[in-house]
Amino acid sequence: MTASVDNAQTATDSTDTLGTVIDDVIRPQAPIVDRDGAFPRPGVDALAAAGLLGLASSPEVGGAGHGMRAVAEVIERLAAECGSTAMVVLMHYAATAVIEAHGPRDVRAAIAAGDHLTTLAFSEYGSRSHFWSPTGTATAADDDTVRLDARKSWVTAAGEANSYVWSSLPLTPDAGPMTLWLVPSDSAGLSVAGDFDGLGLRGNGSRPMTADGLRVPSTARMAADGAGLDTALGAVLPWFLVLNAAFCLGLADSAVAEAGRHLTRTTLAHTGAALRDAPVTRRDLARLMIRTDALRAFLRDTLTALETGRDDAMLRVLQVKALAGETVADVTDGALQLCGGSAFRKELGLERRFRDARAARVMAPTTDALHDFVGRVATGLPLLDEANR
Repeated sequence: MTASVDNAQTATDSTDTLGTVIDDVIRPQAPIVDRDGAFPRPGVDALAAAGLLGLASSPEVGGAGHGMRAVAEVIERLAAECGSTAMVVLMHYAATAVIEAHGPRDVRAAIAAGDHLTTLAFSEYGSRSHFWSPTGTATAADDDTVRLDARKSWVTAAGEANSYVWSSLPLTPDAGPMTLWLVPSDSAGLSVAGDFDGLGLRGNGSRPMTADGLRVPSTARMAADGAGLDTALGAVLPWFLVLNAAFCLGLADSAVAEAGRHLTRTTLAHTGAALRDAPVTRRDLARLMIRTDALRAFLRDTLTALETGRDDAMLRVLQVKALAGETVADVTDGALQLCGGSAFRKELGLERRFRDARAARVMAPTTDALHDFVGRVATGLPLLDEANR
């Protein structure tokens, strides 16, 4: 009973702290981050100082020890205010899941203390969004180090994170499809190419990275050689997909709320009626609300499935991002239309949310890939063909 009370109090404290960080830093910075394409360093630093980057870290190393539900709430609330900040933190939590399971204690402790930002480095030029098929290589050297060579196409927080959970082909060709490494940001041979000037998520720092003769100690390997895909599917994918759904929910919910405020406070001078007084307008708003609330219910059910070990847990995990990506695209599009010309201006923040929402469909695994995965699970096929494992 005492432990439950302590955990509940910690969750309440985290919620209050997050609200303060949002009010003081993240919400005021969001338009600037988007306008300038600037990495949201003030927000990330404020979250770190508040202990929120260590939310999912084990108490054994000084972390808060929270599970996926609490972390999903953080991502949802961040996405409602600043999609770029939310995506940086989302990738940090997804990478943390691997490091907690297989990483060194000193890095785990640094993450728990808020002194270390990490991220995933999976997608490559050669295999694009097929993260399960790396083309970058790992070669053992005589001095107990490993040489990594790769061209990563998209790495969130590239050049800003302290470490990268890095995928490669295995050291031994028949060991398996993938091996994971923890690559420090100051590694010689690691470089970041260009700036990110995207449609949305303009401050998330998603840039190409190259490893050219990069050396890491053999102890930088996380899990067994060749076991990286199993680790990615078992440890990373549930966090990544569920948190992406929470990200989409935050965007959709904030778009609906802003649309509701606009319809309520905006009146027509020649009639004195508010926009909300039109039945068709109310109907359209209701449809957006229902879509958003349906996503919220599905996300909560997915979390419950994971927490209780339900047989359909993995199916729900695969479904939730696919549903979320389509929902947030439709809802932000609908909110933009509902608010008319006012939504095209920067003041409402709807056009920013509309742009940020486009990323969910194309972020690996893409919506199309997830639909295939769901169909495979539903018909008793393995998630991936043997040729891809």
